Amino acid sequence: MLLLLILVSGVAAAQNNTNSPYSRYGYGQLSEQGASNSKAMGGVAYGLRDKAHTNFANPASYTAVDSLTFIFEGGLSLQNTNFDNGTAKKNARNTSLDYLSMHFRVGTKFGMSLGLLPYTNVGYDMENVTKNTEDSDKTYVTNYFGEGGLHQAYVGLAYKINRKFSIGANISYLWGDIEHTMMLSFPYNEEAYGVAKHEHVGINSFKIDIGAQYSYQFGKKHFATFGAVFSPGYNLTNTTYTQELVGVTAAITSGSTTGMTVKQNDLNVKNGIPMSFGAGVAYIYDGRLTIGLDLTYQQWSKVSFMGKDDVFVDRAKIAFGAEFMPDPLSRNLLKRIKYRAGTYYNAPYYKLDGVRASKEWGVSAGLSIPILRARSAFNISAQYARVNGQTSNFIHENQLRVNIGVTFNERWFYKTRVN
Repeated sequence: MLLLLILVSGVAAAQNNTNSPYSRYGYGQLSEQGASNSKAMGGVAYGLRDKAHTNFANPASYTAVDSLTFIFEGGLSLQNTNFDNGTAKKNARNTSLDYLSMHFRVGTKFGMSLGLLPYTNVGYDMENVTKNTEDSDKTYVTNYFGEGGLHQAYVGLAYKINRKFSIGANISYLWGDIEHTMMLSFPYNEEAYGVAKHEHVGINSFKIDIGAQYSYQFGKKHFATFGAVFSPGYNLTNTTYTQELVGVTAAITSGSTTGMTVKQNDLNVKNGIPMSFGAGVAYIYDGRLTIGLDLTYQQWSKVSFMGKDDVFVDRAKIAFGAEFMPDPLSRNLLKRIKYRAGTYYNAPYYKLDGVRASKEWGVSAGLSIPILRARSAFNISAQYARVNGQTSNFIHENQLRVNIGVTFNERWFYKTRVN
């Protein structure tokens, strides 16, 4: 499994799961930190303690796994997005690897997990055509395009203080490159001088997430878990530079540097991540019904990016979800299928013209189908998300995303007796 994780990491780093113009701002579109079951439940995660799944959103949950179990999980998503600015529409499709993770017990009171997942995604390509007021045939074109993102490899450890209370932490290595380019050209005259400005942000740094969970049983069939996660904000280790290229339109549009004037500025600037706090509760009835509620807050308004302050707004999210399994003890496959659904509202961190650039809400639903004669499962869910632009330069998005995941849940750590 570890070898597979290493081999796939190269593929994961090359994936991009967005074509959103909003990924032009800052580090791009934030990736939701949840496994397949969480994605189907609207993103609920902080209070979940599921011994059949890895919950890397709250590292305190790692103690839920029993001492004989080894869990390996992976997920990918297929997404179709429709963009609408009021006058034109465009469709885009993406496919990406969402996450890989492993989860197992270490000793009597310790649980451990490690994995790979995206932190942000950048991917956009926009064009603005401006007509000359004196001669409409003489237009100039401004192109904006970007790619890249940040990736996250984590190692997490949790400790079970007592039967009710667990704490844990993830230490993650963040790395990746983000490229933003603006290009001005004059299609009517390939010999006219244009300009291209390129911005590069490279990150190689660490982050830490600290989690806690408290579980309480009341009555024979009622069980609740309260969870919280805290991540401190700080500046990341980074390499940043800008380039300005001046040359004829023919060279600018072809990407050639022949005959161009290239000026590069290596910048020593601050690029940070925010203080983040999340809290949630999960209620379980009779081992069959789970209902969860999560709240997330990230203080992006205090973060510096490209050496500038006040470039983002604080992010907040609320999520609600549920899971139902008819009969966990039944041998009937249909009665052990888990049915999931959820909804969420998200206020992203993008800032445009001094205000929040967009708001987002979504709904999701899915199934977890047990694999015959095994404790493993096949997970599938669908999510619809609506992004509403909030400024005069608004862009609306309708996203339909299908998430597919597989959970290998096997008993590895036991001794076979031979009589």
